[in-house]
Amino acid sequence: MTLLIFDCDGVLVDSELMANAALAELISELGHPMTTQQAIDTFTGRSLRDVLATAETLLCRPIPTDLGAQAGRRLLGRFRRELKAVAGMREAIAALDYPRCVASSSTRERIALSLDVTGLTPLFGANVFSADQVAHGKPAPDLYLAAAQAMGAAPAHCIVIEDSPLGIQAAMAAGMQAIGFTGASHATARLAEQLVQAGAAIVIGTASDLPAVVRRLART
Repeated sequence: MTLLIFDCDGVLVDSELMANAALAELISELGHPMTTQQAIDTFTGRSLRDVLATAETLLCRPIPTDLGAQAGRRLLGRFRRELKAVAGMREAIAALDYPRCVASSSTRERIALSLDVTGLTPLFGANVFSADQVAHGKPAPDLYLAAAQAMGAAPAHCIVIEDSPLGIQAAMAAGMQAIGFTGASHATARLAEQLVQAGAAIVIGTASDLPAVVRRLART
């Protein structure tokens, strides 16, 4: 059995620019100037726990709980109004007749909201896993291994679709194949190279390329 494991942010939903712009704004307000691109480079692929730890290291102090909560609510509100599925991803997934799940560094609340407002929930049902369910986030393999175990799939029979080098590293550590994806709006010209360096078997730039690549990897 081939199991497809999808990251959420930057693969299923085009959320990374919004999320990292909000994070950069918060950190800048707290005294450490940061651009959206710097936030993307620093935080993409990390769990909320690791994002907070990294941010507090940069700030040399904790993020005030109330400010962090306010920023989180503003971001989720923006998701409800503006978030879109990655172009063509719904159709690409529907064309693939394999078991599938989501394994994301985001919280369960954010994943559920993201899939709901973009209409992707029916494609995955309850097969959704969050980094807040495991001890260590990406690049550790914990989340992908937990997802595979819950879905009854051997790691060697899993294909991960990821947009971050940390996520690709996690897939490699789990003993899985990985497809790098650069089709969301936050992708830069150097992202494809970073994904290959992290271990991606192949990198695609559009969702329409996904079905053929998955079928090819599933045969190896």
